[in-house]
Amino acid sequence: MNRWVRAAAVVLLACVVAACGRVKSDHMTRIEHGLSPSPDSAVIVFLRPSGYGGGVQSSVYDVSQSGGQEFIGIVSGGTKIAHAVAPGKYLFMVIGENADFMDAEVEAGKTYYVLVAPRMGMFKARFSLLPIHADAKAKYSIASERFREWQRDTYWVENGPTAQRWYSDSRESIDRKRITYKRTWNKRSAEDKAELYLHAGDGI
Repeated sequence: MNRWVRAAAVVLLACVVAACGRVKSDHMTRIEHGLSPSPDSAVIVFLRPSGYGGGVQSSVYDVSQSGGQEFIGIVSGGTKIAHAVAPGKYLFMVIGENADFMDAEVEAGKTYYVLVAPRMGMFKARFSLLPIHADAKAKYSIASERFREWQRDTYWVENGPTAQRWYSDSRESIDRKRITYKRTWNKRSAEDKAELYLHAGDGI
C-alpha cells in the first residue's frame, strides 16, 4: 500500500474515532448521585447518552441574565449533570461548534430532564438542547423506554476547580458564540421556539 494511502487511512480512522467515541472530559468529576429538588428549588438534568461527536465536548450554561452566562458544566457522551435553580423562567445554552438555546419554566420540588443532542456540523459536532416532556406522546418523553435507557446509559458528573479553569480560559470564545448565535435565536419564530420549551408540567 502506498505510504500516502496508509497515512490517509490513519487520519480517516482517527476522525471516525473522534466522531463516534465517548471521549470523556478530564475537567469533570464522576459522582455517585445527582441533586434532589427541595421545596424551594427545582433540578434540571442535562444528559448526553449519545457517543456521536464524542471527540467534541458540549458545555451548558444558564444565560437567563442578559449580558452573560453561568457555567453549569461539560457534558461528555455518556454523562449527565444536575443543576439546581429557583422556580421561574430560564434560558439555557449549549456550546459546541455552535451555540444553541432552550427556554424553560420550572416549579419547585420537581426534577426536569434535557437531552444534549449532537448533530453534524461544518468542521465538528454541533449540539442542541431538547426538552424531555411529561406527555407520553411527545417525541422525547420521560414515560418512554428510551428515556429509561438514557438514564441507565449515563453517569453523574459535577463541576470542580479544573472545569472552572477551563471555563475561564475559554470565556472569550464562549462569549462570542453566545452573542452571535443569540441573534439567530432571537429571529426564530415563536412556533419554532415553542418546540424547544421545557414546560413547568414536565417535571417529576
